[in-house]
Amino acid sequence: MNRIDRIHTDNPTYGYRKITDVLRKDFVINRKRVQRLMQEMGILAIYPKPNLSKRYHAQYVKPYLLRNLNIVRPNQVWGIDITYIKMRKGFMYLFIIIDWYSRYIVDYELSNTLEKGFVMTCLKRAFSRCTPKIINSDQGSHFTNSSYIELLESHGIRISMDGKGQALDNVRTERFFRTIKYDDIYINEYNTPRELRRGINAYMNKYNTYRPHDSLGGDVPINFYHGNTASSVA
Repeated sequence: MNRIDRIHTDNPTYGYRKITDVLRKDFVINRKRVQRLMQEMGILAIYPKPNLSKRYHAQYVKPYLLRNLNIVRPNQVWGIDITYIKMRKGFMYLFIIIDWYSRYIVDYELSNTLEKGFVMTCLKRAFSRCTPKIINSDQGSHFTNSSYIELLESHGIRISMDGKGQALDNVRTERFFRTIKYDDIYINEYNTPRELRRGINAYMNKYNTYRPHDSLGGDVPINFYHGNTASSVA
């Protein structure tokens, strides 16, 4: 699973067939096993699901609203997503909310399961402080359900979703996942959930307040986010 995670992190548009082909350079493995492992890791949320699943969630799928949109202020667009986080023994899932203008991590939550409760808890906590104009996600089951749709609509938030199989529609969120994994997760190899939580907390603070971004002219996210947040709250 850890090898799959690294391949996916470097190539977020790869489906299970391409990942299987890469793995076969070093392992004997079949596509069904790779597909099952990716589903367990939550990676399949990026790609088209089997036909029955697509039909079941179709009523909750929303159009992609960000194409050619000029993002000019904090809390105009938030990106949200879930990723697999490895430990030496076991793994957890990280849900993040990232402000697309500033790259600031608005909030995040770790869970040892893919039950949707941790996503809703994090969103509600973030909304208690401020709300964006638009939230963008993939078409995964955490976001194509009535509870998620109703929560956002009750706050007057416009809902945007990546196109089918278009992982790069959520590119800024995907870039953050790659950054945290190479800057922290793959280096430290945390042993326990407690260690992981402590490490994630420290990294998020560093990312928001210390780590410079080329896209921000060498500045840090917190300066771009809080510099104009008050006037940007929906």
